[in-house]
Amino acid sequence: MAGVDSSLFRQVLGHFPTGVTIITAHTEGPVGVSVAQFFSVSLEPLLIGFCAIRESSTWPAIRQTGSFCVNVLADDQEALSRRFSQSDIDRFDGVAWTPAASGAPRLAGALAWIDADIVGVHEAGDHDICVGEVRDLAVEREGTPLVWFRGGYGRFAV
Repeated sequence: MAGVDSSLFRQVLGHFPTGVTIITAHTEGPVGVSVAQFFSVSLEPLLIGFCAIRESSTWPAIRQTGSFCVNVLADDQEALSRRFSQSDIDRFDGVAWTPAASGAPRLAGALAWIDADIVGVHEAGDHDICVGEVRDLAVEREGTPLVWFRGGYGRFAV
């Protein structure tokens, strides 16, 4: 449907909530970016994926490493997500982290993390779809996730 307006598309899809993550990797130093387009792909083998805007200055650095870590943010980590959405700052300044097996940062306070090796990148419009095979993962703490809904941050209540 070529006649669908992109602003209407954004409005309609904004009614679908997604969890907020920070995708990290380690090059000469740590890199990371906030991503709300993260998903499970397969149980056999264990595959996950995320979408990265091709114009991102961070995505090429992550792609080049061949691996990444997904940090699932808790509802009290909105400021951290906003920090990793900014450009022209040191996103890791004052942020506590430990390295995953890949070397990618596992961010302190995240609900969970998933360390993965990139097994495929697929072009899709103005984004790339990155597929990774899980090498390690863990739940770090119980809590509720940070959610992206209708263009803003939200909370999930059971």
